Amino acid sequence: MFLAPSILSADFANLGRDIDMAVNAGAHWIHLDVMDGHFVPNITMGPPVIRALRKVTDVPFDAHLMISDPDRFLEDFVKAGVNWITVHVEGAIHLDRTLNRIRQLGVSSGVAVNPATPLAMIEGILELVDMVLLMSVNPGFGGQKFIPYVLPKISRLREMINRVNPSILIQVDGGIDAHNISDVRRAGADVFVAGSSVFGSKNPAAAIQELIRLGTMANA
Repeated sequence: MFLAPSILSADFANLGRDIDMAVNAGAHWIHLDVMDGHFVPNITMGPPVIRALRKVTDVPFDAHLMISDPDRFLEDFVKAGVNWITVHVEGAIHLDRTLNRIRQLGVSSGVAVNPATPLAMIEGILELVDMVLLMSVNPGFGGQKFIPYVLPKISRLREMINRVNPSILIQVDGGIDAHNISDVRRAGADVFVAGSSVFGSKNPAAAIQELIRLGTMANA
């Protein structure tokens, strides 16, 4: 399993410090929630911030683009130093072209699916992705609660992926905490995005270590 803390919930005045803490605590990736104020209500960070953060660590950067027409910015994010780019099936106008372009740029490709979006929307493009991100909250805000009906959706996605390419990762983002990470892992998820349950805790490093412990035990 991979734990990818989301710095959306970190201290924006001390992002470098919080990333360093997360990596030292055992985080495998850093999740970057990019919002444009159009596809989702909030505006967060862009390539200049990511470029500055790249100097802090060499841990993989996982860029989740919650933006409309992401094709315009793919090269900028690659140049900023990301390792993964995930775009939304609901936001990419020509998804096939977008995913192919991400791979051409030399980074791993992902497609994100909102809670109410059926898995049939991505069935035809699974061969073009390295990861599928299932949103377990409606995108745009941190600190939301996990939506229960996403849990069986993870299992259905795992079955779908196993028929195409079992090496495709399943990432789950939204409301992941110590109470549900074991169930999410057993349902078939590989990568876990945790924001407020890490950076909103009294001891973020301990929270990261506990999430990794619980996720690892669920796979034993």
